[in-house]
Amino acid sequence: MSTTFQIDTATSRATPTPAPMKRLTVPKVMQRKEDGTTQEPLVMLTAYTARQAQLLDPHCDMLLVGDSLGQVIYGLPSTLPVTLDMMCAHGAAVVRGSYHALVVVDMPFGSYEASPQQAFTSASRVLAQTGAAAIKIEGGHAMAETVRFLSQRGIPVMGHVGLTPQAVNALGGYMARGRNEAEHARIIADGNAIADAGAFAVVAEGVVEDIAITLTRSLSVPVIGIGASAHCDGQVLVTEDMLGMFERVPRFVKKYSDIAGMIDDTAARYASEVRARTFPGPEQVYRAKSD
Repeated sequence: MSTTFQIDTATSRATPTPAPMKRLTVPKVMQRKEDGTTQEPLVMLTAYTARQAQLLDPHCDMLLVGDSLGQVIYGLPSTLPVTLDMMCAHGAAVVRGSYHALVVVDMPFGSYEASPQQAFTSASRVLAQTGAAAIKIEGGHAMAETVRFLSQRGIPVMGHVGLTPQAVNALGGYMARGRNEAEHARIIADGNAIADAGAFAVVAEGVVEDIAITLTRSLSVPVIGIGASAHCDGQVLVTEDMLGMFERVPRFVKKYSDIAGMIDDTAARYASEVRARTFPGPEQVYRAKSD
């Protein structure tokens, strides 16, 4: 039985409601690539919780509720076990925690591949239950009919070509794509097919740089790179990778911080004070009121 998640503007106790602002819309994202070029690259990061969305929202044009949450949040070995229920729950949380960024939700494996009709049923549920603006699906030429079907029915679609994690078993791993001539041509054709079918943007993941550059120059819609090229119309990373939450990350990730180290240090200091009985201190305990 599916669960409906209430959509509202509530925030956590940590952050008050900000001044009203308009979200970036799908047409506005597309307009950023006027005359075939994007003057200011689009900034995109993943988000899975309301609080994470609150912190990232002021800095991002788009927030992606990625099916990478399967590995990052749930400790799963891949994205394949992620369910539509998971994506709806986390998508709704991210929408509640954001006010500016356009929120895109990944369609999980098995929720859209069977037919355009299956994809519409799944995607319409995601948008209705989360309040997100768009969905993202993986695949190239084979998914063009589905992209067209959804787009013609009012569901904005972000495409995803190159390294497609949901196809990891068929691809044989998470290695870079497009190193040989045949694969190079296929990825270019995939990107064009998805854009021509009506996708408002295309993610190019784990591809050799000249593929990313070719797609960026040839497609009329923004190309968002991840492990691609700085010449793309925008960039996306898994936030936890970028923050340094994990020791091992893909080659294309730059660690901008060492959050894992900070958490380890902070937890160690807390544990030390608990064992020494110096926490809680006088400031953290309650006293009876004096008469």
